[in-house]
Amino acid sequence: MPPRDRLESLALLVRKRSVTIGQFTLASGRPSTYYIDARKTTMSAAGIELIGELGLALVRRAGWAPSLVGGLTLGADPVAYAIARASCAAPPMIDAFTVRKEAKTHGARRRIEGCFSTGAAVVVVEDVVTTGQSALRAIDAVAAEGGHVLGVITLVDREEGGREAIEHAGVTLRSLLSLRDLGLPPTLDVAPGSSRA
Repeated sequence: MPPRDRLESLALLVRKRSVTIGQFTLASGRPSTYYIDARKTTMSAAGIELIGELGLALVRRAGWAPSLVGGLTLGADPVAYAIARASCAAPPMIDAFTVRKEAKTHGARRRIEGCFSTGAAVVVVEDVVTTGQSALRAIDAVAAEGGHVLGVITLVDREEGGREAIEHAGVTLRSLLSLRDLGLPPTLDVAPGSSRA
């Protein structure tokens, strides 16, 4: 299937599985008339296949040559694992890592788990970027451990300032899907008293 058709298949899957229309308050505190629960796509068998293939192609088109992909748990994890798995069929292979929200207080007390090592070139991944704060936390954690961030990839960019925040930090963001691909408006005002998402 041509890449454009694969992207359309991914957009259809996200719309079907992950988009809910209603009144929500996002984790950022912003109101929205839709919520994208990307995990219903990123943890599905079909989503893993599509995200892995298309995410890996996006990494390669960007000219990045990471040894690792990963980001802040939990949203980034299935995206990273999908891309790592896809790289087995299209070497060079890319391993995965995950960034804990807080460092462990026991054992090795690591903040970054998996295949990460000091000096690694990485691509940070996300499921949905809204304000960019999760990606920025992952970028900071990688930098603190001596890694080098080549760029950020997200499944969906909500187009609410996240790209600008990440790029202000000197890191390029690429997205697989836009809101237009999902048939959604960039932002909508909703009444107070909505449910948190």
